[in-house]
Amino acid sequence: MKKILFLFFSIIFLTVGIVLIPFSKAQDTSCDMSNVQNACGGNNGFGSACQDLLKQCEATINQALQSSINATTPLQSRLNSLNTQIKGIKNTVSSIEFSLSEKRKQIDQGYKEMEKQQNILNQTIRDYYIKSYYNSPLVIFLSANSASEFTQILGYQKANADRDKAIITNIVITIQDLENKKKDLEVKEISLSSLKANLDAQSAQLDKIVSGAKAYQSTLTNQLSQLNSIQQGILSTRLNGLNIPLYAYNTQGGCSSDVGKDPGFSPKFGFFSYGVPNRVGLNQYGAKARAEAGQNAEQILKAYYNADYTTGYNTGINIHVVGSNEYGQSFDDNWGIEEYLKHVYEVPAAWPSESLKAQAIAARSYALSKTNNGASSICPSQSCQVVKREENSDSWKQAVSDTAGIVMSSGGNPITAWFSSTHGGYVHSSADIGWSGTSFTKNAQDSTGAINSFSDLNSNAYDKNSPWFYCDWGSRADYNKTAWLKSSEAADIVNVLLLAQKDSGTTNHLYQVDKPNPAGTDTWDGAKVRQELSSRGVTPYSSIDSISISADFGSGKTSSVSVSGDGQSTNFSGSDFKNYFNLRAPASIQIVGPLYNVER
Repeated sequence: MKKILFLFFSIIFLTVGIVLIPFSKAQDTSCDMSNVQNACGGNNGFGSACQDLLKQCEATINQALQSSINATTPLQSRLNSLNTQIKGIKNTVSSIEFSLSEKRKQIDQGYKEMEKQQNILNQTIRDYYIKSYYNSPLVIFLSANSASEFTQILGYQKANADRDKAIITNIVITIQDLENKKKDLEVKEISLSSLKANLDAQSAQLDKIVSGAKAYQSTLTNQLSQLNSIQQGILSTRLNGLNIPLYAYNTQGGCSSDVGKDPGFSPKFGFFSYGVPNRVGLNQYGAKARAEAGQNAEQILKAYYNADYTTGYNTGINIHVVGSNEYGQSFDDNWGIEEYLKHVYEVPAAWPSESLKAQAIAARSYALSKTNNGASSICPSQSCQVVKREENSDSWKQAVSDTAGIVMSSGGNPITAWFSSTHGGYVHSSADIGWSGTSFTKNAQDSTGAINSFSDLNSNAYDKNSPWFYCDWGSRADYNKTAWLKSSEAADIVNVLLLAQKDSGTTNHLYQVDKPNPAGTDTWDGAKVRQELSSRGVTPYSSIDSISISADFGSGKTSSVSVSGDGQSTNFSGSDFKNYFNLRAPASIQIVGPLYNVER
């Protein structure tokens, strides 16, 4: 057994050496993420410096990660097997330890019993020699009365002598056996102690190598996640290029629904989003409809915020406005909070008065929270709140006056009362759209009745009359300036998603083919994507016959997308399909929000 254990340790040692070589080499690879952040910050996402660094870092990290995985993956099952064997050996060692412990108890008990046997041995030896002297045949012959008596006495004495010799012999054998067992036990205990020490050392070394490799791979994966975040920033830049109006004041430029427009090809697929990107807090078109239905400002606000309707808040706070708005006006002004609100332009002044009041309270709460009660400045554009140098209309100023000192608060402080023009029939919490989670935002249906289908949503949403309620965003110069996609274009997007899922290392090649590759490498066209799929054992699509959408109408999110064509069908999660659609779709065509539908 000892030879088997030491052979096993030799195998572990060789394996550890094999794992350690690629791991130690891979550790020399690094990427300075601070340099990437600096080069890609702000509006530099498509700049050459950013793209070069993204390409270099992602290639370097992917190579290091793949090298580490390639080096450790073939050994992983072997390491698992070794760990299993170590566990089995440890169990065997424990069993041996228990057995040795029991044997030591038996030996110790044997020595205790030998104390009594030793006394018997000493007395027996003494009696034997005494009897040997006094019971000699001559003495017995002289003392016997007859030959018969002499024979009897002599036989009796011989039997006693044989018994004493047997007692002496057995006791001596027992003592010798105990001594031999004791020596054997001591040898085994020394050997076992050495084996345990070697086992623990090799096991610890193996664990260190495996955990070290996993930790290193985790570091590389985290760096890739950071690069992915930068790519998400690039997607955000593309989204911003749509110039989607975030607030309802500018009613011009609503999305143009392509339903009924002929792009000149068939079949055609269009992806329609519900609402605009930031669907948090006050839904401005929803507030308008609620006011028209008879709700007052407090009722409207409590439908959109988990916050307190608080009166009597400090009206003497100054708001410092710094920056430029969308109308070419520059600011570096200090206004009292109530004066500041007279210059806010967020919704049309002709809207119902209760919706104007709700907007005024939300704007007041937002400004106070954003500036920490005037301690910092606020911008005058849609990035904060739209402000103009001239005061707004009388109806708006009346709403400001009627709500002076009223805020939505949480814990006694004004909340950051976000708002947007159109939520698409739902209220979303800040965490739902990727912002920091807050207790005062909520997730709920924003409708006059239950929403269990797209039909219910289109009929019951409070903001259904918004020009941005149901839109296919983006377009292209040809195909009647629509966002309709051909069957082959839909198939290409599906193939891109299939390839990304099959091999994540290909994602740098899967951007839209009509724009520069943001990763700084070559973009694969549809034919190349199909070829790469086939080489990986995946049957690509050439055309799409049908696309269907499943949605969670409780929370307002597309849950899955099912596509069929070329005799096969595939399901994707709603978020995955949206992400790769936005990376691959031509021109400016995009899916804007979490809830979208398909038209054919």
